Amino acid sequence: MEIRRITQTSDPLYEQAMALYTISFPFHEQRQALSQSQILQQDAYHFDVICDNGEFVGEILYWDIADALYIEHFCVSPAMRNRHYGQRILSAYQSTPLILEIDPPVDALCLRRKGFYERCGFMANPYAHVHPAYHRECEGHGLVVMSRPEKLTGKQYDDFAAYLRRVVMKDAFED
Repeated sequence: MEIRRITQTSDPLYEQAMALYTISFPFHEQRQALSQSQILQQDAYHFDVICDNGEFVGEILYWDIADALYIEHFCVSPAMRNRHYGQRILSAYQSTPLILEIDPPVDALCLRRKGFYERCGFMANPYAHVHPAYHRECEGHGLVVMSRPEKLTGKQYDDFAAYLRRVVMKDAFED
């Protein structure tokens, strides 16, 4: 399995990765195209694509926030699911604490997703969390913050939430 960082929209895998991104996340959870292309140059932002034997598997888009990695988006191609790629990808980042958000576990799909992350060592945090909107016409949406190897302290959560608002979402409305 090969993990490669994309830093330019001209990368041959960028278009394929963005096609997967578009089908994997609802509109209100997608960064606008210009915003996405602009943050590729930021040192803290990583747009990593995963390939196995030359075949595109998926992507993990994350921010290095000093003491942890915040996974903003993570998806595996539908054709490559149920082959343990999700677990293998996350295990490649096991040396650093990880933070991510999931939809509240209110239906079968969301419960399965939560179970997947729990099997990968993540724990749900008790903090009421609203992710800021990616589009002017949308509102923020409530999500569950998960972390590994342990739950976040109140201060860690506050630092994460501030970084999310101040850095991650800074230029989300670029059109």
